[in-house]
Amino acid sequence: MGSAVERTDEHVREYLIYRGFTGTLKNLDHEIKTDKEKGFRVDKIIDQLQHFIQIFDLCGLKDYWLYLDRRLFCRLEDVYRSTVNKLRTSLYRYYVINTIQKGNVEKTHEFFQKQAQELQGQAEWRDWFILPFIHAPEQNPAFSPYFSRQWSDTFLVSLHNFLSVLFQCMPQPVLLSFDAEVQKTTSLAEENEQFRQLVFALQTECRDQRDVDEVNHHKLPVYVQNMDRLGDTELDLVSSQRAISTSTTPSRNFFSTFLPQGRRTPGKTPQVTAGSSPNQSAVGRKDPPINQTAKSKEAVQPKEVKPVSSQPLTSEPSSSHSQQSTNQQTNQQSHPRHRRVQDHEKERKELFSKPPSQILEKKGEAGEMEPPVETSSEAPDSSLNSRSGRGGAEGGGLSVEQPFIKLSQEEYGEHHSSIMHCRVDCSGRRVASLDVDGVIKVWSFNPIMQTKATIMSKSSLLSLEWATKPDRLLLLGSGVGTVRLYDTDAKKNLYEMNIDETHPRILSLACSPSGSSFVCSAAALSQTGSTESSPRLPVPVSGQLLLWDTKTVKQQLQFSLEPEPVAINCTAFNHNGNLLVTGAADGVIRLFDMQRYESVMSWRAHDGEVYSVEFSYDENTVFSIGEDGKFIQWNIHRCGVKQSEQALPQDATGPFVLSGYSGYRQVQVPRGRLFAFDSEGQHILTCSSSGGLIYRLTNGEPALENVLSLGGHKAPVVTVDWCSAVDCGTCLTASMDGKIKLSTLLAQKS
Repeated sequence: MGSAVERTDEHVREYLIYRGFTGTLKNLDHEIKTDKEKGFRVDKIIDQLQHFIQIFDLCGLKDYWLYLDRRLFCRLEDVYRSTVNKLRTSLYRYYVINTIQKGNVEKTHEFFQKQAQELQGQAEWRDWFILPFIHAPEQNPAFSPYFSRQWSDTFLVSLHNFLSVLFQCMPQPVLLSFDAEVQKTTSLAEENEQFRQLVFALQTECRDQRDVDEVNHHKLPVYVQNMDRLGDTELDLVSSQRAISTSTTPSRNFFSTFLPQGRRTPGKTPQVTAGSSPNQSAVGRKDPPINQTAKSKEAVQPKEVKPVSSQPLTSEPSSSHSQQSTNQQTNQQSHPRHRRVQDHEKERKELFSKPPSQILEKKGEAGEMEPPVETSSEAPDSSLNSRSGRGGAEGGGLSVEQPFIKLSQEEYGEHHSSIMHCRVDCSGRRVASLDVDGVIKVWSFNPIMQTKATIMSKSSLLSLEWATKPDRLLLLGSGVGTVRLYDTDAKKNLYEMNIDETHPRILSLACSPSGSSFVCSAAALSQTGSTESSPRLPVPVSGQLLLWDTKTVKQQLQFSLEPEPVAINCTAFNHNGNLLVTGAADGVIRLFDMQRYESVMSWRAHDGEVYSVEFSYDENTVFSIGEDGKFIQWNIHRCGVKQSEQALPQDATGPFVLSGYSGYRQVQVPRGRLFAFDSEGQHILTCSSSGGLIYRLTNGEPALENVLSLGGHKAPVVTVDWCSAVDCGTCLTASMDGKIKLSTLLAQKS
């Protein structure tokens, strides 16, 4: 308790300095210095008692003990009163023994004179009044134990333990439990991290085991799988049975019998002659002719199987190769069986070490007993789906490792209408979410999900943005031409700025990384008076782009928008605030130099409005999503030059549609962020009809590669955000039913 009191005193002292309460600080320091309880430090209380004893200050000793009795001991139950009395008696005896040991007989007589009236009626002091008159009291059997070092140490330890237990049992103010709560939170966070690592290890082990099983049972030929179980005799028997069935059965009956079972293609038909033995056919499968290799490769590509000719399958090339197989088989019989096992192990290692493309060629060159390759035209799609859903490519060889593992998914359900914005602050500790009813929730998710503040607005709210310095401030843009600066800690409005009555809709807010200013996009009312949930008109409305100073709360300037003033839908700063990129309702992206406060370039980016725009990780390019459903990467060093382009479905770009019973239909235009990057800028999170989708950015075509689907939603996701911290990150996906999902991901470093 003593250490907690000391740390709390330091916190209070820092707070008084921060508030400028110097007078209160001086009084606090003075009272701490004269504090008789010594900050509930038991060792300091014992030192104070010993100090009075060493200087023979009987009055000070009595007053200090009486203070402790009034302040602490009197609050105890009556059952502990006898213990307090015994400790006080031992304390006085300790004082008397010290006066005799130091040879101060005057102080010994003074003690009994001043304490005679109080002590003469107590039985435990009756024999002590003769102590000053004994020549050598330390040799007297009645008093010798009190002169020993063991008795004094036992008394001090007993007093120390009694005070320690007393302080621990005393009711403590809530402020003293601050450090304990911090330690508890820290321990829980560490335990949670250990569990995450354990889950990651278990998932990795299960995935690796599954991949090994798939490779062993689906990618290897059957004769390789059974190599360890079959002996030489059994191999010869199996080969002879297949050779007999091949030589005695016509080719048409052969394919009609075995093709449905094994799904073999005509290019893999074994070439067997009358003079070849069963072992020759087995060896021939292991080292196939060149023309069979070409046929098997061709058989992988077409989807239709050509009719089989009724001509005999044997030919002169096959006969020559059968003779070559006979020679190989004769050479192999001279080697022991373990040589064949070694060859099998070498072949397996080569199979595992080759990339999927080479494994496909390996399959075309393998013998008759290899399982067939699926020759469907849907192979690329299935490969992409398997990579995104399971982390492996079926029919393509070895599994592809997923860049992320979804550890958990939690739901925040305090909203009761569709979400418009959902943003994490710069520190990654708090989230602000806004719904179409104008309700804002400020909440945290680490270590537990908890609502910190609820903001109810009388006027409609259209935009929000976290301030960068300090990060507790929140900018709120309304539909009546005002921007509010809200303190989430104090839970009150600090300022309310009137922007422009002619442009009352605040569509976008962006705070500079320096924290000294913010950009505000104001737009005029829609010409048809349509609500925010209805689709926008093809004709862009008028708008303004303004720069405000957060310290003076005054407008600094108005940016020039060429060729005409138009509504700006989205804004974003680069890392140092020197560049600002905007996306407008006329489909134009504009790049502003924030040091000269002018537009340095602009280009037509989309057919329709620009919904969302962001800088890339290296800030050499800009990404945008528009009304035309395209996700485009632009080079900012070459105006209007595309680096990549990808078409996205409507549920990723909007407008978002939620249908229900009896013809219910709700349409919402995008307002929040439609995509967000991870910490390294290699992956993006986008919206979908059932949850967030994570893509990998590629340098080729297509521009996006689907790697993970978060899922979890029953309504279309309308805005996303990605909070990254080291290897673990949190993806936020907000939907039209008012639900927000927090998906915790673990990045797998390659």
